[in-house]
Amino acid sequence: MRRTLALLAATTLLVAMGAPAALAAPSRGQAPGANAAVIAHWTPARMAQAQWRDRSLPIANAKPGGGGSSGAVTGASWTKGGAVVKGTGKVYFEMGGGAWICSGTVITDGRSGYSVVLSAGHCTVDETTGEFATNWMFIPSFDTAPTYTCASTTYGCWTALSIVTPTKFATAGGFTTTATLNDWGFAVVGAGDRGTQLDATVGSFTLTVGSASKGATAYAFGYPAGGKYHGSDLTYCAGAIVEDANAGNQTWGLGCDMTGGSSGGPWFTSFNTATGSGVVSSLNSYGYSGSKFMYGPKFNSDTSATFAAANTSTGGNKLVP
Repeated sequence: MRRTLALLAATTLLVAMGAPAALAAPSRGQAPGANAAVIAHWTPARMAQAQWRDRSLPIANAKPGGGGSSGAVTGASWTKGGAVVKGTGKVYFEMGGGAWICSGTVITDGRSGYSVVLSAGHCTVDETTGEFATNWMFIPSFDTAPTYTCASTTYGCWTALSIVTPTKFATAGGFTTTATLNDWGFAVVGAGDRGTQLDATVGSFTLTVGSASKGATAYAFGYPAGGKYHGSDLTYCAGAIVEDANAGNQTWGLGCDMTGGSSGGPWFTSFNTATGSGVVSSLNSYGYSGSKFMYGPKFNSDTSATFAAANTSTGGNKLVP
């Protein structure tokens, strides 16, 4: 079943990507990795002009999701602090001539000298053209010092040496069902602009396969920028996990009104609200027009294979398998 991308207004849940930002001398085809050059490229003007790159689909035959759970949080500022504030952040990148924003999470990798950031597949590669993102940059803990200059952020900025995504997503030809099932990607980063290793600086979270289940509680985080949100506040949703009937129950769902910019933000299960810690079991991927639900892929062996490839990469973009 092929899904048609809807280009919607900013007030739509997980709105489709906005019009490409008008950039002064946009960078086309520059390989990621030159940390200083990428950081210099992201001037305050470019960062301010970046638009959210998110996916919204027209509702098919059935209303997606189902009812929300009792006591669910469908979009609120996270004020409890903890590891999630430091280990999640905002992503900037360019693709197709536009400048875009998403969200991301630092994943535990066990290597020295490199760190791995998880985001949505559509925040790392264009599923229609197969074009990899360029000038990819991650700012952790953006909430604590929302700014358009890396020097003024709490911990600094990190840029991609390598982007690793599943072949199934990069060759989907559009935001099809295949794309929704494989909408994840990893960026490998080296030392940041302050010469520090990312995970050693802000911590990291374990990526898990099979830890999410229907009816279990999940916490989703991100930096929504559309509608009532402004892109500077770490926002969360919490409630019972459902499945998307329109995707053959092959993706997870959660009652959530986060908008554009939250794509790629983590879903945690076994989440401890006191410490802000949990295991990453999915991510913010897509929504439907007029529905206050967000959906994310079911992590599987392909997710593990993509992460394993990222965990050994030191440079160059890769498709897996």
